[in-house]
Amino acid sequence: MCAAHLAEWCRIPTSGARAVEPFRLDGMSLLAIAQLATDIPGQPADINGGDSDTELLLLRQTTDGYEPFQTLPVPGGEDAEFFRIGGRAFLATASIRRGHGPYEFSMESTVYCWTGSRFAPFQAFPGFAAKQWRHFIVDGRHFLALAQGVALPGTETVNRPSQIYQWDGKSFQPFQEIPSQWAYNWHAFSLDGADYLAHADHVTPSLLYHWEGSRFIVHQELAGEHGRAFASFRADGRDYLLVACLASPSRLLRWDGERFVEHAVLDGLGTREFAVLHGRHGLYVLRINFILGTPASPTTALASQLYRWQDGKLVVVEEFPTSGGTDVAVYADERGPLVAVSNSLSADVRFATDTVVYRFTEQPVPQD
Repeated sequence: MCAAHLAEWCRIPTSGARAVEPFRLDGMSLLAIAQLATDIPGQPADINGGDSDTELLLLRQTTDGYEPFQTLPVPGGEDAEFFRIGGRAFLATASIRRGHGPYEFSMESTVYCWTGSRFAPFQAFPGFAAKQWRHFIVDGRHFLALAQGVALPGTETVNRPSQIYQWDGKSFQPFQEIPSQWAYNWHAFSLDGADYLAHADHVTPSLLYHWEGSRFIVHQELAGEHGRAFASFRADGRDYLLVACLASPSRLLRWDGERFVEHAVLDGLGTREFAVLHGRHGLYVLRINFILGTPASPTTALASQLYRWQDGKLVVVEEFPTSGGTDVAVYADERGPLVAVSNSLSADVRFATDTVVYRFTEQPVPQD
């Protein structure tokens, strides 16, 4: 047994922060933060309001926190995904909307390329309410997948399915459409020598796809609705998949050799994201909770959880405050593990809310 703890290390002023992406580049430790919106003076609090002509923050780590490095024009920022192809470094950014009401959801999301001193635009992709990029490699081929779409009255003719792109050596080209209406996320992983891709959707089933050599085909349903994100891990000789759902229970699934079956249901609603942390003395899972209630009357100040894997199940070892929590990233510096958590809405439903970086520690507990 051991005692695990998240200790607040630094706070970063952000506005409607939707994603945190830490990465190392040319000897620097950088943190990208996508921002959805800023507050408009005099405008009533509204989870779907604000000014979405925003910028992505790119920060450089110092001895006691982060300092500005670069900003990128990423209106309605929902995601940032860092990846490499050969000797080149890229940062894919997703934009859900622009404007300050009415909003425009039909817009491009931009992938930036590292020039040696800064990120510059590389390729723009048409989209509708873009949410998440994920880069992954299958059979030596580089793919970049965009989860997108929103099913609202009046969007039936302009909504877009999620899209997988493939690198052709010079740029990304369309590869496969994934049916969706209100997609949020992806998770690519390998299992028993095969490659899988999980896709989360809010209003249609979240599905697991299997790579069959030339395209992805449906393998099984993971959640009926409210899908947000996934995380996978291996423990005690078995493989597990976490399925985050916002307005229905999140679940832990177990691989039975052919498909995932239910292993446990997690208490509570409002889950937006998971992350796995491999400590020196155990395996941990971080759960980030977004809101309870409805967008018209949300509760944003929630407790999120740190779990430890123990005796075949996830056990809560600590809770920590989040405020419209949206994303979590686990990384490390020379002093040990760090956990970055983006918060998007204050307790009074305003966008100005700090992103928080924690230090993770664990100590063995002496046994009697």
